[in-house]
Amino acid sequence: MINYDGRRFRKPGSDTIALYHQENDVVWVEFAGGPVRRGSITGSCRPDGTLHMGYTMVLADGDVICGRTVNTPEIGVDGRITLREAWERYGPHAATGISHIVEVTDQP
Repeated sequence: MINYDGRRFRKPGSDTIALYHQENDVVWVEFAGGPVRRGSITGSCRPDGTLHMGYTMVLADGDVICGRTVNTPEIGVDGRITLREAWERYGPHAATGISHIVEVTDQP
């Protein structure tokens, strides 16, 4: 199992940084930046490192968005993790999609 505790992730080109925490198989995330005033994610980590999570966020305009995501890890040649996010939003912001976030490290 991948240990996500203390790892930071960002979508390429975005100012939003997500800080991951983990205790056993429970993972939770805090994120903010860019158009996101505050967001949180909570879920579980499977033995292969896949994350099954639910999220909420408040945008700069006050809109609240909630949904779920399944994040599949890919380990790069530089050792950093890229998470492939298959997400779904609910309510007035309903949508589905695939995005990628990349681990932020002190490496170039």
